[in-house]
Amino acid sequence: MNKLKKYQEKRNFTKTKEPKGSEKKSSKKLRFVVQHHLARRDHYDLRLEWQGTLKSWAVPKGPSYNPKDRRLAIQVEDHPLEYRNFEGTIPKGEYGGGTVMLFDEGYWTPQENETIDFHKSIKFILHGSRLKGNWTLIPMKDDQWILLKEKDSYAFSKDISSYKTSIRSGRTMQQIEKNIIKRKNSPKDFILEDIKISNPDKLIFESPKITKWQIANYYQKIAKKMLPYLNDRLISTIRAPEGIKGNCFFKKHLETKSKGIGKVIIPSDKEKKEDYYYIKDITGLLSEIQMNSYEFHLWGSKAHKINKPDMLVFDLDPDETISLQKLREGVKDLKSILDELHLTSFLKTSGGKGYHVVVPIQSLKSWKSFRAFAKNIAEIMEMKWPEKYVSNMRLKNRKGKIFIDWVRNTKMATSVAPYSIRLKKKPAISMPISWKELDLIKPDGIFIEDAIKRLKRKDPWENFFEIQQ
Repeated sequence: MNKLKKYQEKRNFTKTKEPKGSEKKSSKKLRFVVQHHLARRDHYDLRLEWQGTLKSWAVPKGPSYNPKDRRLAIQVEDHPLEYRNFEGTIPKGEYGGGTVMLFDEGYWTPQENETIDFHKSIKFILHGSRLKGNWTLIPMKDDQWILLKEKDSYAFSKDISSYKTSIRSGRTMQQIEKNIIKRKNSPKDFILEDIKISNPDKLIFESPKITKWQIANYYQKIAKKMLPYLNDRLISTIRAPEGIKGNCFFKKHLETKSKGIGKVIIPSDKEKKEDYYYIKDITGLLSEIQMNSYEFHLWGSKAHKINKPDMLVFDLDPDETISLQKLREGVKDLKSILDELHLTSFLKTSGGKGYHVVVPIQSLKSWKSFRAFAKNIAEIMEMKWPEKYVSNMRLKNRKGKIFIDWVRNTKMATSVAPYSIRLKKKPAISMPISWKELDLIKPDGIFIEDAIKRLKRKDPWENFFEIQQ
């Protein structure tokens, strides 16, 4: 039986760019997508992967986080799995003619102890960027269902009408519609290292104005310096599909089969296994940019030696009353402690309000000892200069002091990668600098053009990987 027969009969694939598709084996993780569809009637399409196709419902008013809202959901024909990637326009006069935007995407799971039968009520959990938590679909008559948000920690938390852009491309409905015309007039592809950068003119930063293409270009140019720090090291990224003014989210699990990406499966505390990932080469780095990841964070251990940490990171996080001079004195005090311990340390800007001091280290063989060692260093500073530093992260203890953040030296914790752009108001770089530059460069004082110019200079971290302590 061809589950896609109705879908294919309704469409003329010589006119629409929708995928013709075919039935495929479902993945282990069941995917979902919600598409905002501005057709004859404005509505949202909810699609749940099941047994090789996407079960689909048209939801006229869209999902609601209010458990009191009973949203009509009209079941339509099954769609091909490839349809979860469709964003564009369907020509007028064709079935569903109008603009389609990817509103949300992710994975879904049945609620605990629930068996899924698409002829009965369906209780499921959405693991998306915008839609999360427990939901229920209740069948009524014919193809009519009711979509409900169940009461949980996510209930009442969001108003989906506030989202006006694509979760993947960051474009508005109007931009998606115009982009079709733009492609007809300008067939040029924006490609770096065999990675096509879609929507290159999308504005990521407002002041100064910086586009997705400019960021991709930066990472291509800086890749030779940055990749050794990314090499075989698990990462997390911050994604900003709508730019810094939109919804940014932290991504730490593998979701795509992009080029140049490696996978590591790690058991979690809940007796489940989670997919984590690392970047293998420049194509993997640029694949992440294409997927709207612009800020990169690193684990303190390698991907294939996850229980052997090898990189200590201290973040000097100043209270807002602390002057830049006192912050710099703090960095020097920390270096003096590390020097006394015969540890070679390296300095970088955070791209935010503090500096990072990094120590490559090989002698500690467990996360427990690694974390304790980092904590001890912070506590030594606190005991030696109690009026200046604090090792406790509680805000009430940090007034008028510098927090020596040692907590990131914990398994699964991360720190921002050298050369990474920061998704803050100012697009500063977390940049390796020499100790002599500490009094010359502010924590958020290096930007894209500065970083590229510095490539011609001697690398202040050139012997980072030669040191074993």
